[in-house]
Amino acid sequence: MDPNGVIWSAAVWIIPLVIAIVFHEVSHGLAARALGDPTAAQLRRLSFNPLRHVDPVGTVVLPLMLAIAKVPVFGWAKPVPVDARRITRTNPRTGMLLVALAGPGMNLALALVGALLLGIFAHWVGEPADGSAAAFIGANLVNFLLINVFLALFNLIPLPPFDGGHVVAGLLPERAALQWDKLARFGFPLLIVLLLVLPALVPGANIVQRLVAPPAQALTQAYLAIAAAIA
Repeated sequence: MDPNGVIWSAAVWIIPLVIAIVFHEVSHGLAARALGDPTAAQLRRLSFNPLRHVDPVGTVVLPLMLAIAKVPVFGWAKPVPVDARRITRTNPRTGMLLVALAGPGMNLALALVGALLLGIFAHWVGEPADGSAAAFIGANLVNFLLINVFLALFNLIPLPPFDGGHVVAGLLPERAALQWDKLARFGFPLLIVLLLVLPALVPGANIVQRLVAPPAQALTQAYLAIAAAIA
């Protein structure tokens, strides 16, 4: 397989991305169920079958376009439904905060798994030949680590509809949180404006570069150091 070809570029990014976002979403549902809300389980969303979570745009079209363009790849799945009214094992607002943190927490755990696997892989395989099956696996492991770190921090941006927005809502006084949550209805347009429109108009206002990239790079280096220690 040509490592410079479209199929290779798409596969080594989309495969780890799908795994990362499916685990991210399922972790929200598992956390909710642990706190008393069985909504996701009842709707059969606690499945690791990607087909149950695929968003045509966020899971397929956008990542494919980004991979072909050879720029950083990200995406999203259909959100797992959570009903705060059914959280009974803690205060519902605290419960929603914990549910929100479960997704990024899962991604950070997966990044650690990726680092361990990458270290073991490098120890046993060494430097694989270009275009080989080993090179394909290695590229997937590296991208799996990168994607999980990015998704964890990206989702902690403290604005709706990100998980960080739910964390903010859980920390605000209840009346202020109700007003804050009203921003969620503008979630997708806000996402487009913040990620695409605003950086195009004001390059210095790129929140990904300013808020996400620096800690993501630091965390990635820490994970890669773990992989290097094993290799």
